[in-house]
Amino acid sequence: MTRSQHLRVWQREAFELYQRTQPSDFLTVATPGAGKTTFALTIAADLLAKGIVERIVIVTPTDHLKTQWALAASGIGIAIDPTLPSQGALGSGFQGFAVTYAGLAVNPNAYRARIEHRSTMVIMDEVHHAGDALTWGDAVQEACEPAVRRLALTGTPFRSDDNPIPFVTYAPQVDGTVASVADYSYGYGHALKDGVVRPVLFMAYSGRMHWRTRAGDEVAARLGEPLDRAATAQALRTALDPNGSWIPEVLTAAHTRLNEVRRHVPDAGGLVIASDQDSARAYASVLAEITGLKPTVVLSDEPGSSAKIAEFSAGMTPWMVAVRMVSEGVDIPRLSVGVYATTTSTPLYFAQAVGRFVRARRKGETASIFVPSVPRLLELASDLEAQRDHVIGRAVKDEDDLFAAEAELIAKAQEDQGASDQLGEYRALASDASFDRLVYDGGEFGYDALSDDDGELDFLGIPGLLDPDQVAELLKTARAKRAQDKAARAEPEIAADVAFERRSELRRELQALVGAWHHRTGAPHGVTHSRLRSQCGGPPAAQASSAELQARIDAIRAWALKASG
Repeated sequence: MTRSQHLRVWQREAFELYQRTQPSDFLTVATPGAGKTTFALTIAADLLAKGIVERIVIVTPTDHLKTQWALAASGIGIAIDPTLPSQGALGSGFQGFAVTYAGLAVNPNAYRARIEHRSTMVIMDEVHHAGDALTWGDAVQEACEPAVRRLALTGTPFRSDDNPIPFVTYAPQVDGTVASVADYSYGYGHALKDGVVRPVLFMAYSGRMHWRTRAGDEVAARLGEPLDRAATAQALRTALDPNGSWIPEVLTAAHTRLNEVRRHVPDAGGLVIASDQDSARAYASVLAEITGLKPTVVLSDEPGSSAKIAEFSAGMTPWMVAVRMVSEGVDIPRLSVGVYATTTSTPLYFAQAVGRFVRARRKGETASIFVPSVPRLLELASDLEAQRDHVIGRAVKDEDDLFAAEAELIAKAQEDQGASDQLGEYRALASDASFDRLVYDGGEFGYDALSDDDGELDFLGIPGLLDPDQVAELLKTARAKRAQDKAARAEPEIAADVAFERRSELRRELQALVGAWHHRTGAPHGVTHSRLRSQCGGPPAAQASSAELQARIDAIRAWALKASG
């Protein structure tokens, strides 16, 4: 039996198309988790066996991926050196080597000499990186031009910029732009129907945010409600502050979900994607407090990061926290639950992050990703199946990144006032989290009962093994039942108002006591809230009943009395 007979349907279709056309350049766009590596290496093995090429060169975004490609290649009998320096000699036992885009850019002429010395196939993994910087694109063009075959791969939406990607075909569009043209495309929707990838459920969390702007104004708003771009960025930043309550409450919910999944999939793992290294370390501390176990922390500039990822991938540890290192290409098939705790909101980065969770291992596995309830992220979650080409000639803006709006506002204020010290300092003051909605297959579920504590637990308790049709049916049934329950529980308006006001008063009192405890002990707000929940029971403060809030108030007062005594 030949290797091609072991391919998935899409891989075989693309492989047969390649064999029929025998192109010099071929662009494959396939959703993360679909198996682009296997497809590319099957072509490479076929070309080597037929003597069409003598050497394979693989270009990757990161050092970790060089090693990952070399291991995958060795599995089908191709020896790739992932450590070859630009001036070193390739060992006699190797049929090729791997290099990063950045490494290629350091000395493109040296790599060109190697590629033109023998008939060579170049595999460009996540080829959109060749458009990251003009120098990278120039280096890829210069170094790889002599190759007899070039196979470009990508699994994520292209950026919209004016740096053309080398060896990619572009076609004119009616609006005057030009767009990339893939030779073969295999999207998430198609892969989901084929059972190649998992269903992804997005758990969106809102909550009340309170912060001080750089101009010194104090602002309170609900995350996800209509706000201008700068306020949306600041509200999101407040939610992601590890000293607030939003992060601990969402991490607690995510851990509850992971435990449910692990009932069916014992090695299921979770990943928290942070904006920066300080936040990653802080989130890891909060997770350790919640779970009683230290999570794996991966920081890209620390030695041994690749080894940590490999150890986590092969192990049973429930949680990993990382910044950017696992956002693209890194293969950790057991990841089932994610927390998107970063301000970056470009389609490219979001798709890369989601791609870490979609790889299917066996029938029925689901993926759950917890996201802040902000319009941009909910739009991306609803639009997971969208196909995006690389467009050249369109006006480029940074508006996809939620922090860009805030940065733009600050720059304007600095220009107007003439000095940055007049702006003051942004500061997150307080936050809490509440379940907002679940987004699946473009539909939203649960948004009609925001304050229903049982509703959140219903969604967190969805079984970890369901096929896409079962997920859709379960969510539709849950929505209908929740609507009926809400109508049955309807109370007189005045009674609801009184109960709401009492809960609001107790939440404010609890928040003030938690703040006082922070100033007294240095304990982050979120850790204190988690400790109170552990001692007193009940849901997050945003969803707790008056009795549960009063119990926490009594508990923290007892702590303070004991500390004073």
